Parts: sequence; structure tokens; C-alpha cells
Amino acid sequence: MDGSGGLRLGLSDLAIRLDLVARVRGMDDAEKYFTNLPERAMNHKSYGALLNCYVREELVEKAEGLMEKMKELDFVLNAVPYNNLMTLYFKTGQPEKVPLVIQEMKTNDVVPDTFTYNIWMKSCAAMSGIRAVEKVLDEMKRDGRVGADWTTYSNLAAIYVDAGIIAKAESALKEMEKRMPRKNLSAYTFLISMYAGIHSIDEVHRVWGMIRQRFSNMTNTSYIFMLSSLVKLGDMQGAEKCFEEWESDGLSYDIRVPNVLIDAYITKGMIEKAESFLEHFLEKGGKPNFKTWEMFVDGYLENKQMNQAIETMKKAISKVENREWQPAPEKALSILKHFEELGDVDDAEDIFKRLRGVDHVNTDTYNSLLRTYIQAGKSPSKVLRRMKLDKVDPDMETDRLLRQIGEFEL
Repeated sequence: MDGSGGLRLGLSDLAIRLDLVARVRGMDDAEKYFTNLPERAMNHKSYGALLNCYVREELVEKAEGLMEKMKELDFVLNAVPYNNLMTLYFKTGQPEKVPLVIQEMKTNDVVPDTFTYNIWMKSCAAMSGIRAVEKVLDEMKRDGRVGADWTTYSNLAAIYVDAGIIAKAESALKEMEKRMPRKNLSAYTFLISMYAGIHSIDEVHRVWGMIRQRFSNMTNTSYIFMLSSLVKLGDMQGAEKCFEEWESDGLSYDIRVPNVLIDAYITKGMIEKAESFLEHFLEKGGKPNFKTWEMFVDGYLENKQMNQAIETMKKAISKVENREWQPAPEKALSILKHFEELGDVDDAEDIFKRLRGVDHVNTDTYNSLLRTYIQAGKSPSKVLRRMKLDKVDPDMETDRLLRQIGEFEL
């Protein structure tokens, strides 16, 4: 049995559970879980899992300290812990530390893997430029212990794209395609996004044709990549045709797919087309999410259609579960500003209550509410107490508004 009275867990299971505890309950609980592991579980797997958690949470000092402990215990058995540490340095804007880790790996005769070279190349691109990246690739080829695979060249292509070296990016993408496993759908969809990045619409369509031929079981994610690429390239007709293909394929009605087109229509100012498209989507049994409604809020605000924006904002908030989304501050304030101008206290309080439900009340929103009361010639009740309950601090503007109203409570 394990410590909680459940079935006895294997060593790998304990490491997996450590990662799960960190994701669900936070690092403090994960560290306690790690400390209380039985002695038999204090191995390279549990230490590696904790290191991975530190990397994900970008806790540099703790990751470095744990890495030193792992070295003392001879728990650094391959390139993976080094890769994790280099990833952390890259994520936290310290690419200059990556070559130091590489040198340590060489000193300790740790065999690099493909990921090692990929993160090394990214770091060189961030620090020293393309020539340094190409030197790393040359070293990889000379080393011979690890072969360049499709991820090597996708990584290289992305670096060239960022540097604006399109010819070399195209060459890298061709090398990537040569090395892609024929049945790796994610590789093909990534290739599409890369070609879209260099505005090669013919290649986008060519790779999509290969996907349609080689993969009988398409995925929603593949369609999202293709639709996003076509929209990026301005091929709305192609995007609409692709969407029709998606509907005919009979896949689950994933809202993220139509959201790509809705976003494109609204961005282009085609709000009526977006509304018509949404109606079609609803007729098919689709269920909009908060992101769908948020995009319409953007469109309505841009068009100064305030009533539609307000009702749509309410719909967006109503779709939020577990507080996983908040409206952008400027959107919420635009709607509150509308109520300010009208002196519409009731509707302002209604939207304010909804914003509170998604943890989106702050000093600015409270000040807007106060200005609405002033415009209406009314006095709000116990504003400072409400702010205290919401853990919102008043500022000088709040004080000024309260003095204007004639209410100043402790």
C-alpha cells in the first residue's frame, strides 16, 4: 500500500504522481510529496520529475541546486537533466548559460541527443547569430553519435525564418520533409505552418494534399493548422473550402475550428459574415465557447455596436468555468465607459457583478463604477467595504471620486 492507503505504486508511478501533484496543487505540495517519498523511490526518476517541475515553473535557483544534488548522487544518467536545465535557461532569458552546460556535458562525456543540439542552436541564434547556429549543426554531423532528424531541420528552419533568411529556410524545410516519418501527422501539420510563415502558399497546398492522401484519420488539430495558415496567407476562399472539407469529414464539432474563420471575418471587418457563419455553426449543433463570444465583443466594440457588445460580453462570461478566462481590461472598461456616459447604474452594476464572477474587478473598474454613480447623481453604498472584500486597493482617483460623491467610509 502507498502512504494514502491505496495500492502500492511502482517507482515510475511515484515520479508521475509527483508531477501531477505539482500541476494540480502547486510546488509547495509537490516538494512535500517528494520529501516524504520512501527511500526506495529516491532515485533518478523522482529527482528528474522534480527537476522537470522546477523547469516548468521557471524556478532557476531550485533547479540548479537540485541538479548539483543529482550529480552528487550519480543520478545524471543521460542528457535529459542537462536538456531540462538548458531549456530553463533559454526560457528565462539566459541563453549565455547554455554553452556552459554543453561544455560540462563534454567534460563528463555525456552523449548529447537531438534535443540537446536543438536547444543549443536556439541559444546560439539568440546570442551569436546564424553562423554560430550552423557551426553547431556542423559539429552535430561530425560527432556522428546522434543523427539530425526532422526536428533538427524544423528547428533550423524556424531560426532562419526569424532571421529573415528565406532561401535557407526553404532548404531546411526540404531537409525536414525528407526526414519526416510518413505516418507522423504532427510533423506534416508543422510543415504547413512553417511554409505559411514564409508565405509559400503553393507549398502549403502541396503539403495539405499529401496529408489528405496519406492519412485516413484526420484530426481537428490538422484542420486548425491548415485554416490558420490559409487565413494568414489571405486565402479566405481556400479557408472556406477547407472548412467545408472539415464538415464533410464528420469529425467532432470542435469549436476551435470554426473559431479560426470567425476570428478572420471579424478581423477583416466582416462582422455580418461572421454572424451568418455563427448561425450556420449553431444549426449544425455547435456550441460557442467564451473565446467565440470574445471575438464578437471585439468586432462589436470596433463597430461601436455597444448593445451587441454588452450582450455578447455577458455570453462570454457565462461560458467561463473554473475562472479560466477574463475579458481584456480595455474591453471591460469600454463597456463600463458606455454606462458611465449614460449614467446607467443598474446595468453598470449588473456587468460589474458578472466581472466579479471571473475575478475581473480592479481599481479602474471600481473608479468607472463610481463615475457612473456621479453621472446618475446617485450615491453608491459601502464602496470601500466592497473594494476591501474584493482585495482591490483604492487610489487617488478613487478618493477624489468618493469625496465628490460625499461618501468616504473607513
